[in-house]
Amino acid sequence: MIDNVLSIRNLSISFQENLTTNTVLFDSNFDLQRGSTLSLVGESGSGKSITSLSIVSLLPLNAIIKGSIIFNKKELIGLNENELQKIRGNKISFIFQEPMTSLNPLHTIEKQIGESLTFHQKLFGKEKRNKVIELLNKVKVANPELRLKDYPHQLSGGQKQRVMIAMALANKPDLLIADEPTTSLDVTIEKEIIDLLMELKRTENMSIIFITHNLRIVRQISDTVCVMQNGKIIEKGSTKDIFQFPKTKYTQELLKASPKGFKDRISTDKTKILKLEELKVWFPIKRGFLRRIKGFIKAVNKISFELLRGETLGIVGESGSGKTSVALAILKLINSEGSIFFKNQNIRKYKKIDNLAFRKHAQIIFQDPYGSLSPKMTIEEIIGEGLDVHEKRNKQERFEMICDILVEVGLEKNMVSRYPHEFSGGQRQRIAIARALILKPTLLILDEPTSALDVSVQLQVVELLKSLQKKYSLTYIFISHDMALIRSVSDKIIVMKDGVVIEQNITKKLFSSPGSLYTRNLIHASGLK
Repeated sequence: MIDNVLSIRNLSISFQENLTTNTVLFDSNFDLQRGSTLSLVGESGSGKSITSLSIVSLLPLNAIIKGSIIFNKKELIGLNENELQKIRGNKISFIFQEPMTSLNPLHTIEKQIGESLTFHQKLFGKEKRNKVIELLNKVKVANPELRLKDYPHQLSGGQKQRVMIAMALANKPDLLIADEPTTSLDVTIEKEIIDLLMELKRTENMSIIFITHNLRIVRQISDTVCVMQNGKIIEKGSTKDIFQFPKTKYTQELLKASPKGFKDRISTDKTKILKLEELKVWFPIKRGFLRRIKGFIKAVNKISFELLRGETLGIVGESGSGKTSVALAILKLINSEGSIFFKNQNIRKYKKIDNLAFRKHAQIIFQDPYGSLSPKMTIEEIIGEGLDVHEKRNKQERFEMICDILVEVGLEKNMVSRYPHEFSGGQRQRIAIARALILKPTLLILDEPTSALDVSVQLQVVELLKSLQKKYSLTYIFISHDMALIRSVSDKIIVMKDGVVIEQNITKKLFSSPGSLYTRNLIHASGLK
């Protein structure tokens, strides 16, 4: 007999705003068997998170929920607040995408985990503390007794997520809902968290709803999959069937969107664009009343490489490895030591006017397009800002150049008067690309340019960057911790850890025969070997 911990029938969700009703979820149906993992897959806005939040009525007050949600043979729709509180954080727990925003920055780890124990289990004092330590041990936080008085900002991303898991497990839930729990983590930390969740599922006999757009993870952990699009479950079945025999065009496109293979070499130009020799970025550690220097944080320590016209150099490594510091040093946005040659000229000898000219030819695109675009400026103002600084064009010529570059990156001319909040994430990143390209740069630095995007949008942006590189012989530095993505876009790769280069090689050689254990672990954690 099938034992379902959760059954959802004809679930629809609408939001009432003034006299308008907006439906965001349509007649959803699925079952979750006890002890199994079901993944909700789809792009942003498909209804994944809304579905999960509706299970324990965590939606806004203007939400209208119709249908049936049966948990442990009990109907949840219509329960009063007191009954729901006995279930939330107790029998059904959540892990959210960004642990830093989910944890209270003013409370210690001990207090935050202990709150749930006091509320649901009436534990106090030493008994509660021992239980907190037990939970931290269970999620493999090292030296838990020493971390009890830590605040969230004192923990790494992986440690914060482990604390969130400890909080979720505190009352031995029957159902754990994990909403993009690894999106902001490095690939090795991601693997540790996934392995931990799967181990806990077995030992605690939990059921898991895993919400993600990362199909690689879905394939590793799921028993069943529901594919969502525009508020509807368009396909569901066993993980094997979904991946081997996808029925809908949308699912097929999602599966094709994952980065695959190696980059086709597109340039034979031997012109040297960039050369770094012994680059160092050290940040002083100042202590005491007189703020004397007691040591240095060696963010980048003696890095050297060369880059030819039309090449893409991939820089990979975990958070804190020094990837972004290299990029900022090249652009002279932070202080550094060593030699930086751009087109065979040492930019360290540049005067202020030379730096201005250099920055026209060396542009950067950041990870979060919404954060890098001013919300108070129109698209015309954002893209045209570089022209105003570097090239004095008349009003008509300036407007035509902005419209032309918008079309070049796959947008429309009539978008020039809009603001960033009126665009999707992928469109905003295209705007950021247009802002950089309008100056016709030689070198483009891409700092995690697709990590905030859905997988299909990520593919579109990557294909756009490849086509623009081929058309204009652009030279790229592509920074990422996504090994599959780096493999598909790079001619050669540098692997960084703790500010130093662990190894560097052409892409195919690095993946076929990695020279260091660290690189092998990165590749293995990405599921590429």
